[in-house]
Amino acid sequence: MQQNPLLQRPLLSLSAAAFGIGTTEFVIMGLLPDVATDLHVSAQQAGMLVSGYALGVAVGAPILAILTARWPRRAALLALISLFTLGNILCALAPGYNTLMVARVITAFCHAAFFGIGAVVAAQLVPPNRRAQAVAIMFTGLTLANVLGVPFGTALGQWLGWRATFWAVVLIGLAALTALWHWLPRTIPMTASGGLVREFRSLARPQVQLALLISTLCSVSLFSVFTYIAYILRDVSGWPTGDHSWILLIFGVGITVGGLLGGRLADWRLLPAIGLSLAAVIVVLVLFAWTSRMAIPTLITLFVWGVATFSVGPGTQTRVIDTAREAPNVASTINQGAFNLGNATGAWLGGLMIGAGVSLTRLPLLGAAVAALALMALLLSMYLERRETRAAAKACDTLAQGECASG
Repeated sequence: MQQNPLLQRPLLSLSAAAFGIGTTEFVIMGLLPDVATDLHVSAQQAGMLVSGYALGVAVGAPILAILTARWPRRAALLALISLFTLGNILCALAPGYNTLMVARVITAFCHAAFFGIGAVVAAQLVPPNRRAQAVAIMFTGLTLANVLGVPFGTALGQWLGWRATFWAVVLIGLAALTALWHWLPRTIPMTASGGLVREFRSLARPQVQLALLISTLCSVSLFSVFTYIAYILRDVSGWPTGDHSWILLIFGVGITVGGLLGGRLADWRLLPAIGLSLAAVIVVLVLFAWTSRMAIPTLITLFVWGVATFSVGPGTQTRVIDTAREAPNVASTINQGAFNLGNATGAWLGGLMIGAGVSLTRLPLLGAAVAALALMALLLSMYLERRETRAAAKACDTLAQGECASG
């Protein structure tokens, strides 16, 4: 029996690494009070460990893209997951706040480059009609980190101390490193390149910029609401704080389903699939402004929102790779930085609205408006692509007629 190409060991090893990276990024949120108490810092200072990581991803994306541009893909992935593991060892051993911040930034630098290069490699491991599904399989590790890694990591940290959580992530990193070492092909073809300057110049093309903009806006839409979901659940929906963990598990299941569904849709028809997902996000968030006032409808909306918002991801990542054919690794890496820049921007916009006295029920409308901007950017991209296709066809016809006349 022929093996399903989506269940190849190399893809599963990439997903395992994504699980570890996702866990270390998000688990800190549940451990901030313990970290603040142990390191004798304020809650605001502890919160900067989250922002520092996101900014580390955004800043590290272009730097690591340049440093790893000429490395063999297998060697780059092994080096990045090794640096990730070392960063988490430093987190576990950090004697003070400043050391912990530096260790978090080191770990964050690996994030964008690993996901960027890993997404390109994942797409190369399967037939062309399954590329987006392969990317989705890899990113399933990131979604499972939210469903399993973060809750269990938080519980472990609260039981044995926050350092134990980072030691657990170190073990995940070592397991992923072992799997990648044994299962990644010894030789992975390098994508076409015309020189580093030419690669970065290709990123300035309108279609590449629009693809990156869509990724950023999708992230802004998500985090302008999700950053403050605990406040919505408690103050608007009426759910006690003790119930929030299992409620967020429902959202986590939704994003896992959405990632896998988005991969299938994107392999069907890429741009229409992204548009369909964005339209669903807009509708769901508009409804959430109303359903958030009721306990049970909130649960249903959270699940559907998770499905809709994460069904966009595989398509946008694939679109970035497609539009930057001369620099897919660099573009895919920078796309991860764009996503994290969206994280920080979304949280800032949501906080700005709350600080201005706007009701929490209005945050989903903000998210819907940003998703609408992403949809407009997508429609512009589709229009430009059709115009380019028509121009190319017309040029081809003109050339053919000229050959006929000369003949």
